[in-house]
Amino acid sequence: MPDPSKFRNLAIIAHVDHGKTTLVDQLLKAGGTYRENQAVQERAMDSMDLEREKGITIKAKNTSIHWHGHTINIVDTPGHADFGAEVERVMKMVDGVLLVVDAYEGPQAQTRFVLRKALQEGLMPIVVVNKIDRPHANAAAVKDQVLELFLELGATDEQFEAPFVYGSARDGYFMDHLENDPPVDCTPLLHKIVAHIPAPKDADADGDFRMLISNIDWDDYVGRIAIGRISSGSVQKGDTVHLLRADGSRVQGKVTKLFEYSGLGTSDSAVGEAGNIVGLAGFENVDIGETLVSNPEDEALPFVAIDPPTISMEFSINDGPFAGQDGKYVTSRVIRDRLEREIKTNISIKMEDTDAAGIFSVSARGAMQIAVLVETMRREGFEVCVSRPKVITIEKDGRKMEPFETLYIEVPDECANGAVRLLTSRKGVLEHMETKGTGRTFLQAYIPTRGIIGFEFELVNLTSGHGIFSHLFREYAPFAGEISTRQTGTLVSMETGVATPYSLFALEDRGRLFVGAAEKVYEGQLIGENPRANDLPVNPCREKHLTNHRSANKNDSIQLTPKVEFTLERAIEYIEADELVEATPKNIRLRKRLLSANDRKRAERRAES
Repeated sequence: MPDPSKFRNLAIIAHVDHGKTTLVDQLLKAGGTYRENQAVQERAMDSMDLEREKGITIKAKNTSIHWHGHTINIVDTPGHADFGAEVERVMKMVDGVLLVVDAYEGPQAQTRFVLRKALQEGLMPIVVVNKIDRPHANAAAVKDQVLELFLELGATDEQFEAPFVYGSARDGYFMDHLENDPPVDCTPLLHKIVAHIPAPKDADADGDFRMLISNIDWDDYVGRIAIGRISSGSVQKGDTVHLLRADGSRVQGKVTKLFEYSGLGTSDSAVGEAGNIVGLAGFENVDIGETLVSNPEDEALPFVAIDPPTISMEFSINDGPFAGQDGKYVTSRVIRDRLEREIKTNISIKMEDTDAAGIFSVSARGAMQIAVLVETMRREGFEVCVSRPKVITIEKDGRKMEPFETLYIEVPDECANGAVRLLTSRKGVLEHMETKGTGRTFLQAYIPTRGIIGFEFELVNLTSGHGIFSHLFREYAPFAGEISTRQTGTLVSMETGVATPYSLFALEDRGRLFVGAAEKVYEGQLIGENPRANDLPVNPCREKHLTNHRSANKNDSIQLTPKVEFTLERAIEYIEADELVEATPKNIRLRKRLLSANDRKRAERRAES
């Protein structure tokens, strides 16, 4: 019979940019994934283009290494709270975690979030203090901070005694002790994984086949693939299995493909064994959290609870004058189909129809999560308009309640007062302030989720790019009152056409511009920022009238200030409630919901009456 004790299933959890994906690269190398003459791929687990561009992990992904007779299945999990559901659902697949902590920054907000989930599941941690070669690194102090965090999160005695390793994932070495322990390679970490991460406790090789679906993949040949850890028994290609759905119904199917993870890819497997993480195809409609069993009388396995969404945004068709010029998919039907496909694999995103035709309400953990979805869609050829994020409120005891978060900020000492003023303006309450002694100040605040929308841009401006922040959902509390986040108005185009240098040069005195010369613009598009609070209608297409005294080549001497370039995340946070972001494969434009100035005036009069 197969031996489940040869498997080690673990997740790697860490804050953004603490080096977990680089650590996976080194473990793959140590496990013999690469041939001697094979090119080593950097950040191999970051498979999405967006992950490589942003330097963050968005989707939880699996890999495995074979070392000294053991199969070590590794799940690389996101470190950003907006993608927390990716973390929560893989906790049912693993028996331990590698907690990666920066030797200078120590445990951060997302470290707390994911570690709390892992400790609640009873998972055994191994702490990796990474980047010990970094300037001002203090690995000993970070170890104390991690132990304090274990106490704060209610770790058991066994979890509190977690082993520590120290090293540099970038340079490929780890040590059991900081002193008198020469750096060599990743062997000390691999020894600790085999010794301290338990084999699957509930794996029963002799029982009936049971597997909880923790992730969904897609194959062009066999369709949807259910991924999870086999709790008991075994399964082979051709076996008849039963899908226990979330609604209580049961569907019978046949396994058409079975594979396991091997290095950077997957390989077809003859049999899936208890304790191993495998992929299985054979069901057209299968969702995360459902259970596969060989005995139709078996009960479904419990699934980890997912924190609810806290913000929502509206997706709508692009009804602007330039609709259909960039993208292939522009109708509400294809947009709806794409959103429904997304919620099949991303259980933290919800979609609902609205009263208006062609407009869909999409809710998620945070603005970044939806921004990633929009960016992915526009790269696939979709054109879509999205609204500003708004928080999801609830009624409790007759009172309006909104989500609040714990906000962690680190800024240069000279910017601390400005950061506090910024917090206060957004209804934040300072809870803790600490000077680290290295020129950096740490702030902890309690703030409405509304106050975080657009906060990053203002913090970056305040600190000249040196401020960092992260946040965690805490609770629903009474509505905090109105928050004014944008103090400026906009320059709104009155014409549809091509922006001219002559007109833009005159408009530069009015404020910062969002468009450049020779760019196509349309009526109702936001082409710049007005320093005053009101919106100002302008004509960016006005041409210079030529006379005997005014020649055309005089325009050649016009020097325009570079325009403001918006990323999708920044654009979504910048707009107000009456504005939209138009995202197409080639352009990101800001516009009014109602493009016609007359329509906007009529809407204002109706709102006043």
